[in-house]
Parts: sequence; C-alpha cells; structure tokens
Amino acid sequence: MPRDTSLAPVEARVEALNARYRHHAAAPVLEHALRDPEVGRVALVSSFGAESVVLLHLISVMAPQTPVLFVDTMMLFPETLEYQRELSARLGLRDVRVIRAADTALAAHDPDGLLHQSDPDACCALRKTAPLEHALGKFDAWISGRKRFHGATRAHLEFFEAEEGTGRIKINPLAHWAREDLAEYIINNRLPRHPLVARGYPSIGCAPCTAPASGSDDPRAGRWPGREKTECGIHFSGGRAVRPGTPATQEKTP
Repeated sequence: MPRDTSLAPVEARVEALNARYRHHAAAPVLEHALRDPEVGRVALVSSFGAESVVLLHLISVMAPQTPVLFVDTMMLFPETLEYQRELSARLGLRDVRVIRAADTALAAHDPDGLLHQSDPDACCALRKTAPLEHALGKFDAWISGRKRFHGATRAHLEFFEAEEGTGRIKINPLAHWAREDLAEYIINNRLPRHPLVARGYPSIGCAPCTAPASGSDDPRAGRWPGREKTECGIHFSGGRAVRPGTPATQEKTP
C-alpha cells in the first residue's frame, strides 16, 4: 500500500501534533500516534538492542500487528539475532520484517566485508541507512527509541519530528524518559534484557564497531570506539540528517 498523499504538509502536522500531545506521557503519545489520522501509516524501527524491549513491549500491548522493521546488517552480534527471534515470539509481535541490503549491493560496495574499517559512514549507509530508507518508503511515520538523556544531537527531542527530505514524521514517545524510567519499566514488567547488557555493553550495534564500556555514564559509550562518529546515519551524523543514495535492497520476514 502506498503512502497517503492526502495528508497535510509534514511540518504543519508535526507542529499540531506536538501542541496536541505536549503534556502527555509516553504511553498515551504512542497510543494516540498509532491511530491519529494526521500521522498516517506507522512502523516501529527497532534495533532489538539494549533499551529496545520497552517500546517493543508497549507496541505488543497496544497494537501487536504494527509493522516492526529490524535491520540486519549481517554484522550484528549473534546474541542480537537470537534476542530478536526470542523477544518477537515472547511478545507476540505479528509483523516483524527483517531488512537487509541486497547481495548485489554488498558485492558492489563491500565485497570483502571490511568497509567498516576504512569508511564506517559508508558502511552504515550501505548496510543500514539505505535498506531502511527503502523499507520506510511505504510509511508516513516511524517510531524511534531515541531519548533526550542520550545527549548530543538528541538533547532537545520532541515527541514528533519532521524528517528532513522525506515527508515522513518521526515519533519519539520515550523522548523525556530517563535511564531510571527504562530500568523501572523493564523490572516492573519482567522483561528480558539483551544478554550483552550484563557483559558491559550499554549500547549495542554491529559487532566490529561496538565495545563494552562498563562504568561509563554515557548511554552510547562503546559505539565506534576511537572515532568521532556517534550516529549510524538513520538519525544524524555531524548534526545533520544523512540521506545517502539507496542501493538495491531486499526485505525478508522470519
């Protein structure tokens, strides 16, 4: 199904949505966003990482049929892949879509699988940003797990954002949550954590570009260690939205 072309311009809708839900809590924001006609067709994008279980659980309770897009870069930790399968089944998520770059794109741009060493931005664009951009072409909005306490480009997040250059809305229902809120929610709902959290990984991405960072107060510590890079490109790089060219992609559903 194509995106809804009858919707008003995205900037006007974002302004109205933020005004309407400014004083709401995370769960009501998410619940309303899933059915508000000004939002349109919505998907949840999840890394099935260290904090992902909170949004996934909320979605499973409110609308388990919501499409969940999971980008498998083919460089993820085995623990992440197993966690994705187990958590999807446990929560009863009905439409998890595994997104991968096509073999032809990988053969053309990263035939030896070492692009992350010489150009991590290009690797993220090839294996994550471009495949997700292709998959999101069917949707008017997508739900993100970003939060203000992550700092840097995320410090002033609103519940709703206009995604530059796409006409889509980005929804950040947990924007105002603190680290303690996440921990309390996970404990109260008896939700399983990503197994690498207990091994000192506060944030979990691709295996070659993620390291443990026990004792750090930075919630994204361990990502691209030794580099200035802080975002994969799905959100921001250097404070600006990244929109690379889109190689051929393929979608698979487990």
